[in-house]
Amino acid sequence: MTDRDAVPLDPAAMRKHYRAEGLAENDLAATPVEQFARWFKQAASEAHLFEPNAMIVSTADADGRPSSRTVLLKQFDEQGFVFYTNYDSRKARDLADNPYVSLLFPWHPMARQVIVSGVARRTGRDETAAYFRTRPHGSQLGAWASTQSSVIPSRAELDASYAELAARYPEGEQVPVPPHWGGFRVAPRTVEFWQGRENRLHDRLRYVAEQDGSWRVQRLSP
Repeated sequence: MTDRDAVPLDPAAMRKHYRAEGLAENDLAATPVEQFARWFKQAASEAHLFEPNAMIVSTADADGRPSSRTVLLKQFDEQGFVFYTNYDSRKARDLADNPYVSLLFPWHPMARQVIVSGVARRTGRDETAAYFRTRPHGSQLGAWASTQSSVIPSRAELDASYAELAARYPEGEQVPVPPHWGGFRVAPRTVEFWQGRENRLHDRLRYVAEQDGSWRVQRLSP
């Protein structure tokens, strides 16, 4: 270990100076999904971010205890934001008790983030099956092999389960959709677009759903 390795890093001293252009109300699209589509395209096609569809999904159980994890967004439209998971996982159990969820897209290289707050509901089995068929063969087997969020004795047990499934369903043979696996669609209630600015005076514009289906935009203090 070098002397440099022995010196602890000070997170309080790690500062980035944001110099990106701001975000004004007149810049926004009519709906948050349209605005998200704009930023998502820029993140993927212009900034070339690694996995711009990666989002932090935060849930809370029936007792209000929160948990967060990174999940990949698989679809979005005016109906909501869709991801897939094991229905026996911690996040799915949380959502069964408390359907309110927060999605955070942390696009740090662009000094941007998007926060979606809403209610999660399971997707239909036909929709789930259609997406499952697009997954790589190995990922389909993995959905069966992993008892997500449960305690297992070793990695060897997981690998053995996968190997048994690979022998049962070789490449080219259709893998059935697990009954314990499927999607959630998050219908947004609020969507906040955050743009980093100089002196920590960031722009925060939030869409709020109205009862008539329209959206109201609020500016939040940074």
